[in-house]
Amino acid sequence: MSVPNEKFIVDAQGKRTGVILDVDQYQRLLEDLEELESIRVYDAAKASGEEAIPFDDAMREIEAARK
Repeated sequence: MSVPNEKFIVDAQGKRTGVILDVDQYQRLLEDLEELESIRVYDAAKASGEEAIPFDDAMREIEAARK
């Protein structure tokens, strides 16, 4: 992903301490981060070797635990 017109916040010594992003770029980064987290969770579940349960069963268990 290219970042045109990078804008940095610098301290008194000129060291970069922050970055200013366009709102659209920020939103894309958040979406990419969410997708990566989903991939990590999937990979961890797959590697665990545990048996998967159907979504409806999982929801019933969650609802029962709330009561």
